[in-house]
Amino acid sequence: MKHPVDAHVGKRIRHRRWMVGMTQQQLADKVGIKFQQIQKYETGMNRVSASRLWDIADALGVSISFFFEGLADGQAAVQAQGDMMADKEALELVRSYYAIPEAQRRRLFDLARVLSDAA
Repeated sequence: MKHPVDAHVGKRIRHRRWMVGMTQQQLADKVGIKFQQIQKYETGMNRVSASRLWDIADALGVSISFFFEGLADGQAAVQAQGDMMADKEALELVRSYYAIPEAQRRRLFDLARVLSDAA
């Protein structure tokens, strides 16, 4: 049975990998393991060791704490975040957003905030 923390860490690995546009194979190559192992980590079927999490964090350009964000807010917050991150359209939007130069990105953010307030 999956432990909720392992499932959360796996979702965060998948989320970050998608955000940077990396395939499971590319991440596996950077970490020195088979892509099937990345699949097992992402689904929470296999627990990620501390040293492996260190390697994954380095390959994805984040701190280890990134993988645990949201756990302190309780299980409901973890579920809500996980559901949003499973939406490929939302992830594609975020990936595209971060591809925009920062000054333009800020203006787009302000526009989105105004539009959401008006809705």
